[in-house]
Amino acid sequence: MNPVEIKKGIYWVGAVDWNVRAFHGHTYSTPRGTTYNAYLIVDDKIALVDTVLGSFSEEMLARIREIVDPSRIDYVIANHVETDHSGALPALMKLCPKAKVLGTQRCGDGLYRSYYGKWDFTAVKTGDSLNLGKKTLSFIEAPMIHWPDSMFTYCPEETLLLPNDAFGQHLASSQRFADEVDPCALWDEAKKYYANILWPLGQIIGKKITDVAAAKLKIDMIAPSHGLIWRREPEKIIQSYLAWSRQETAPKAVIVYETMWEATAKMARCIASGLIDAGVQVKIYDINTSDRTEIFKEMLDSRAFCLGSSTHDNSMLPAMAGFMHLVEGFRPKGRIAALFGSYGWSGGAVKDLEAMAGAAGIELPLPSLQVKYSMDDAQKAACYEMGREFAKRILSK
Repeated sequence: MNPVEIKKGIYWVGAVDWNVRAFHGHTYSTPRGTTYNAYLIVDDKIALVDTVLGSFSEEMLARIREIVDPSRIDYVIANHVETDHSGALPALMKLCPKAKVLGTQRCGDGLYRSYYGKWDFTAVKTGDSLNLGKKTLSFIEAPMIHWPDSMFTYCPEETLLLPNDAFGQHLASSQRFADEVDPCALWDEAKKYYANILWPLGQIIGKKITDVAAAKLKIDMIAPSHGLIWRREPEKIIQSYLAWSRQETAPKAVIVYETMWEATAKMARCIASGLIDAGVQVKIYDINTSDRTEIFKEMLDSRAFCLGSSTHDNSMLPAMAGFMHLVEGFRPKGRIAALFGSYGWSGGAVKDLEAMAGAAGIELPLPSLQVKYSMDDAQKAACYEMGREFAKRILSK
């Protein structure tokens, strides 16, 4: 695959990882693969913005060589220290040892602790700029989008934003631009990316987008470090990020449960029937057979959750406990939940669910439901009625 000129004198020289199926220590599934995007800017001076995962170093360098000798690179801009974006830096710097590396101070510290390279590093902050000749690069610190060291790079002459891990998707493609691929897959991955990586950072993201808008930066292309480049109507992904950062929701419910001998699963289906019959859209997931990445994508704009578990050793089952730990960390705002579970000779799962939902800031408008062993007809009716009553709360919120 050749380099791709995305703007005059600016080239995509990254790598496509067709086969990766897990990210961030297997917390994020990537069934569609991903890309590691790096951008070469050729002017009087030559700059490379970000690199790629270390195992793809040669692929990136081969693309750079099709345009210039890598030894001619004057500057390397490190928007973020994480190794999927900086892993090729050691191989690159062997070829251009006199190049200056620019990033935030935290990025510089992280690069040194990651690679112990004795590189010429310059710390930059918001408002700093780098003149390359006809083009200028300006820098915008973006701490916690999504690491403390993160920043954006902006080229005003080309109205191009290079935001690293913002506005990305994990999506491998032979195409480079968002308007060239299936929009359903594109937006599915964009939403999944936000939900699983950036959801807890919504307040920070919303403020940063507001700050960028206040600075009146014209942006007609967004080139993130994962996935496809937004060259048509980039305001659509910006507006989606604003809506997600405000935690705007629709009248939908996501049901997530873990079951031992199917009693809790049957409760989930009865509750779902009540919700559906009352006019609420529902998604149901058994945590042990479902992809957590998909679940969080669906939860991102759902107003309500139904969470259930069988009891084991006086607590919820382990997969559900791990899932609830992640929910606590995501800190969903303005959500309501209904809790349920089954037990045999001892309870405890629902009590723990209540505690963890409370810790996550989720409102519990209805009493929880528990069933001993399996449901009788009255308990089936109670589960169904819980769904109908919960639907009223969802639709009125």
